[in-house]
Formats: sequence, structure tokens, C-alpha cells
Amino acid sequence: MVQPVPPRSVQRGDFDRDGYVCPVPVLTAAETAGFRACYDDFAARHRDRLQALPPNQRWQVNSDTHFAFEWVDRLTRHPAILDAVERVLGPDLLAWNTVWFVKMPGDPTYISWHQDGAYWGLEPMEVLTAWVALGPATRANGCMRVLPGSHRGPALKQRDTFAPDNALSRGQEIEVAVDEAQAVDLALEPGQMSMHHLWIVHGSDANRSDVPRVGLAIRYVAAQVRQRDGSRPLAMLVRGENRHGHFTLAERPTRNDGRAGEGIHGEVLKRVREAIEQAKQQPA
Repeated sequence: MVQPVPPRSVQRGDFDRDGYVCPVPVLTAAETAGFRACYDDFAARHRDRLQALPPNQRWQVNSDTHFAFEWVDRLTRHPAILDAVERVLGPDLLAWNTVWFVKMPGDPTYISWHQDGAYWGLEPMEVLTAWVALGPATRANGCMRVLPGSHRGPALKQRDTFAPDNALSRGQEIEVAVDEAQAVDLALEPGQMSMHHLWIVHGSDANRSDVPRVGLAIRYVAAQVRQRDGSRPLAMLVRGENRHGHFTLAERPTRNDGRAGEGIHGEVLKRVREAIEQAKQQPA
């Protein structure tokens, strides 16, 4: 039986060396239950649409909900999460992007091995993803897997596959073979999170268990980060000051009764997708 990994204290040196820190305890049991109830209500209201969308199109519901729903915005600002992120990125923090990564029992959805840094056009790379678990994330239900230290190697060539069960929008995957024997499972208990570097090679398998995997990926950037093409993408200032002005700050949402992809959220998604398409045209 594999022994559970003890919670890690967050040190910048560990993050720079390994490309990840896991697990990091951040939410109490009561907080986890509260946020999970919010997500379950959100999912129930959007169930028909989520079931109708293929995995690579579910971003239309699951992405950037922190701009439109008060409870998601509140989760991105949780002090324990920000305290850990600050240990890596410093005191001035923005929440740039969020994505709900959810795999229900038997869901064939997977995420191929890839590197996020190849697509987002951000520099300097003072950016990380905090993956917050609102339920258990295990190897059986498709937890994230990483190749330790791979963020320190060269950027790998990647291709678009548009595989039907791949949750990535274009089925992006690295072209070289991955030695999965070297991969580490970022298993999490409810209320824990992992943090990983944008250039680490990572992916996840399908959920082959009877336990849902529910988690929110929050992409935090330090205030000095900018978009390489000179645009000013939307972000939320969640701690400190926006000293550089490289991002357009959005107003905090105050309601939870909207529908994803409509109203404010629809406007945000349109702007975000246009920015991503523009960034893709820029040289790496």
C-alpha cells in the first residue's frame, strides 16, 4: 500500500528545483464542504449543457468563472492559498485564469502530456497553477501527474491532436515519448492543493473509479508579468498592488445566480479567447 505523502511546507527553492509542491493544506473541512456545495449547485444548473459539450469545449462553462461568480472569486482569495502562492511569486498577486477540472466516475476524459507555457505568451515566468481539491484526487480517479524537473529542460515541441476525449481545447500534446515511470502523482485530499510551474510536463488519466474528481485550477501571476504581445488581459488583483499595470483589472463579482457563458461571463470568455488566439500568433 502506498503511504500518503505528508503535507509540504512551501519553499521557493523546492518549487524551482522540482517544478511543483504537493500537497499543501489550505481549506478546513467546513470550508471545503461549503465550496463543494457551491460547485455542485453550479454544476446542477449547467448539467445539460456540460453533458452536451465534448470535453475540449467544456471551457465554455468551466473557465474563468472567478470573473462572474462571487464564490469562485472568494475561493481564489482564500488567505491560506494566497499565503502559499506568495512564498513563490511574491506579495503582489493576480488571479489571471481559472478552470474547473472535473471528472465524474467512468468519465473517459483525460489530459495529454503537455506544457502550459507553450501556449500562454506570458513573461517573465513568475506564474504558477494552484490546483485546489474539493474532493479526493487519486491515481484511480485521474489526479494530475507531473515529470519532476522537466520545467528546467528545453521547451518541447507540441502538436494538436483534437482527440475527442482530451479535455484540452486542441488536444495539445508533446511530441516526444514520456517515461511515465518517472511521473509523480499529485494526489490530494479534499481541502489540499498542489502548485506547479507552467513549463512542467504534466497530464492526467481518465477517472476509472466511482469517486468524482472535482478541483479548480487557479493561474496566479506576479504583478510584473506581462503578455508578450503587449495586450493587457483581464485579471483580478487578489493581494498586494498592481504596480506595473500589465493587466486590466476586473471588478469583483457580487452575485452567484448567473449562467456560465452568458452576460458578464460570456463577455469575459469572448475577450479571453480573442487574447489567446492573438497570443498564439506571436513567436515563442
